[in-house]
Amino acid sequence: MFMLENRITIEERPILEEYLGGFDYCTSGLSFTSLYMWKNINYFSWQIIGDYLCIAGLSHLETEKKEPFLFPPLTKTGTYDSESLRDTIKEAKQIFESKGYKFSIRLMPFRMMDILENALPGELKFFDDRPNYDYLYRKRDLIELKGREYHSKKNHLNYFLNNYRYEYVDLTSAMAEKAMQFIREFNERKNLPDHEMALLKMEELAMVDVLNNIETVGYMAAAVIIDGKIEALSIGGQLNRNTVTVHVEKANISYRGLYPLINNEFSKHVAPHIKYINREEDMGIPGLRKAKLSYKPCKLVECHIAIFKEDL
Repeated sequence: MFMLENRITIEERPILEEYLGGFDYCTSGLSFTSLYMWKNINYFSWQIIGDYLCIAGLSHLETEKKEPFLFPPLTKTGTYDSESLRDTIKEAKQIFESKGYKFSIRLMPFRMMDILENALPGELKFFDDRPNYDYLYRKRDLIELKGREYHSKKNHLNYFLNNYRYEYVDLTSAMAEKAMQFIREFNERKNLPDHEMALLKMEELAMVDVLNNIETVGYMAAAVIIDGKIEALSIGGQLNRNTVTVHVEKANISYRGLYPLINNEFSKHVAPHIKYINREEDMGIPGLRKAKLSYKPCKLVECHIAIFKEDL
């Protein structure tokens, strides 16, 4: 269900990043490393329509009916013109409807609501999209784990440090097969509802491509080695000037404190100028939401859905 003309490829990265970096969108989905990772699972496609670059995809959060959606149109100038944005959105809507699908804009940053409203006054209805809120953390907090609120995390981390010997290494494409072996074993240990397991299996397929293209796509990837074997890994990417996103983080829970360890080490090893770590959304999964809240985010990055009132 690729809605638009072009696919997400490494060769098209310069074009996409020109637009992705043209405005401070702040949402993790609007980064090349994220789009590339989920390109086939979410059927991401793109097309320049008028003055803007449009990206369409398919959401897997709905368990019954899956509908394609449009990201907010991307600008490379840092600004939006209401008339030209209106023209772009109307044309994109026609493309969706010509293929038999309802049109919606999703993963829209809060700061773009006024921009869309000015382009299409009174025509859109906006909906809160809580499952797609990103969790933003201060890097310093994830490194230092100071204060009572991090007491449990610090205890688990100290237990690991006092009981296990490990090596924290850059994860490279040369280690792809070993990393995939870890991911397959990790998934086999999971006992999840069918919907969550399906998402995990889709992620497993995406990881094969990601791990073989770590350097060419520009991922920040690391692994924890225990007794010569990968037992945890983290894969992230640059979101904006001062923020890194963690796309995937996995650890063998047989080692108490390994999750706090990989989180702590990844935060320590990102570039000094990075101030924030975006750990993406919880997808409405209760256990994932609890885990992300337990690290005390400094901000939840809001996302919204826009639908034409005439289509409701």
